[in-house]
Amino acid sequence: MAKIGVQAMMLRDSFAEVGAFETLRKVSAIGYNAVEISQIPMTPENVAELDRSRSELGMDIAALSVAMETPKGRPGDSLKDHFDKIVEDAKRLDTTLLRIGMLPFPAMKSIGAVIDFAKQANEYAERLQEQGLGLYYHNHHIEFAKFDGKYMLDIIAENSPAMGMEIDVHWVQRGGLDPVRTLEKYAGSTAMVHLKDYRIGQLPGSAFGLLETGDFKGFMTEFKDVVQFAEVGEGNLDFPAIIPAAQAAGARYLLVEQDELYGRTVWDALQTSYTNLVAMGHSNLF
Repeated sequence: MAKIGVQAMMLRDSFAEVGAFETLRKVSAIGYNAVEISQIPMTPENVAELDRSRSELGMDIAALSVAMETPKGRPGDSLKDHFDKIVEDAKRLDTTLLRIGMLPFPAMKSIGAVIDFAKQANEYAERLQEQGLGLYYHNHHIEFAKFDGKYMLDIIAENSPAMGMEIDVHWVQRGGLDPVRTLEKYAGSTAMVHLKDYRIGQLPGSAFGLLETGDFKGFMTEFKDVVQFAEVGEGNLDFPAIIPAAQAAGARYLLVEQDELYGRTVWDALQTSYTNLVAMGHSNLF
């Protein structure tokens, strides 16, 4: 049975302010008992507190984020330079799932660069399989660009057969595809799904003030920003169909995430998603 948890990207400020354990104590108090680690430094202190959250809070460390190479000028572990440490952290935290959160920016320059990325990722996926770990790829919308009639995501999958998928339903929708059909397409290779709603917001009154002053460019910026991320159940996605489809696809974790909060606190947003998911009848998945 799939388990609903939280994507820790939302919690990075709290991790930095009060630490991993106290942050996950608050997550647990809402009702979530699984977390995917992303954009959190895997320092000895954080790893120890994540381990403590497992034993004292019953928190399931669903997956760890990894990069193939650390981007220039940014901190973090990479499969290229810290392979053994990543394996050690995963085994200490009793997770078998690793995920690449985004196509590296340099790989976006051409379809040839995408294929090179996929083939390199496949090599790491095969090495990780020898350690009992799986590697998965998380989509955004860019992967639904077409090349000779094929979606980029299909090209990545074809060139990395050892790597599975983490499907983000919001980004699938933003890419112009149906989340349910996409989950059906990648059934059997999808271990994780990101639950994130897709909302069309209202134009703020300030936008019309910009229009009245002749700032058409400013107005159009506000117009484009009505496409929003949203708490689960607060937007237009069909989660009563998406969640069963994710389960049927073999997903082990369904992870609540919201890239932007529009003035709300992360705790309010997580509570809203939790409340709505329970109201949908999914209390047994927490």
